[in-house]
Amino acid sequence: MLEYAAMRFDIFTLFPGMFAGVFDDSILQRARASGRLEIFLHDIRAFTHDKHHVTDEAAYGGGGMVMKPEPIFDAVETILGKNAADRPPLILLTPQGRVFNTNIARTLAQQPQLALLCGRYEGIDERVRVLVNDEISIGDYVLTGGEIPAMVLVDAIARFLPGVVGDADAPHQDSHATGLLEHPHYTRPLEFRGMRVPEILLSGHHAHVERWRRNESLRRTFERRPDLLAHAQLSETDKNFLRELGWSEM
Repeated sequence: MLEYAAMRFDIFTLFPGMFAGVFDDSILQRARASGRLEIFLHDIRAFTHDKHHVTDEAAYGGGGMVMKPEPIFDAVETILGKNAADRPPLILLTPQGRVFNTNIARTLAQQPQLALLCGRYEGIDERVRVLVNDEISIGDYVLTGGEIPAMVLVDAIARFLPGVVGDADAPHQDSHATGLLEHPHYTRPLEFRGMRVPEILLSGHHAHVERWRRNESLRRTFERRPDLLAHAQLSETDKNFLRELGWSEM
């Protein structure tokens, strides 16, 4: 049996309880139980030094509440070490970061350890950014904090770790992994409420099935996310099929 080194995540948050349902069920729970994934949650409030455990203050110049630098610095330096060169990459989850995608997830999965910092309120004190190696957003919208984005990163990255998903090729064939949306899937029963599985999938002809899947992937991408086609790797056969659908190569 192959032995896999576990990938470790250290997550700095004000609300560690938010992660229980996501990390303690399904594929992520099995990955942790099998030793392929380690997740450590660090409560930033535990690194405050006042009796009320204050982690935020009003912004200078007016505005909302901002996360204070002291507890974040103390948390990061206590858990990860004071020497920046020896620390794993620390990623700030923020709407101002680069937008997360499959390629980023695949790249980050090569790291043996990652640390995630969950922002809250109006954001973090700007001085915290000297600790940060990267800033990531999961989309052009604003959430109440960085906890849900942190869950998204862990889930997406974990799928690229050896042994985490049953089919090792699946993460590389999913929607966006190839630059296109994934083709439709069918299973039993053969017919359901008048809707029948396409005959090509019953043919046993592997090459024909693969061409059908490729065409349906192209069709779905053209209909739902035509912007992706501008950067997808397309063969001449792909392009001819897309032209039949009405696609115009730019």
